[in-house]
Amino acid sequence: MSQDVSPASTPAATAAGNQLSSEQLLSRILSSLEDDKAEDVVTIDLRGRSAMADHMVIASGRSARQVGAIAEKLAERFKQATGRTARIEGKDTGDWVLIDTDDVIVHVFRPEVRDFYQLEKMWMPADALSRVREASSRPQ
Repeated sequence: MSQDVSPASTPAATAAGNQLSSEQLLSRILSSLEDDKAEDVVTIDLRGRSAMADHMVIASGRSARQVGAIAEKLAERFKQATGRTARIEGKDTGDWVLIDTDDVIVHVFRPEVRDFYQLEKMWMPADALSRVREASSRPQ
């Protein structure tokens, strides 16, 4: 998450004047996850489907240590960009960490835990889920 912050209308605006739309925040979160080598990143649009957030991001880390590090860096970058503190759950165990930024909810899993809970299956439309599975099964 870089330092440049442009104003936009969003409920996530802070008193300090740092305002990011949910799309700008999502973009910064995805950039942070890419920088920290998160794997199998999936974005789910929740607008019109849930009042809890506009977007959900699901990603994997290779180990509990990497999962915790991804979450820690994401929270630091979020605070730097917005002046607000993200709520984090599960960082101590590193199996499944939830980072709540209000507009975007991020889940970072160890692969085995992600396979067990299958959040994508719960939140993504069936046609979108099959496209994600096809893309991830293609050789690189």
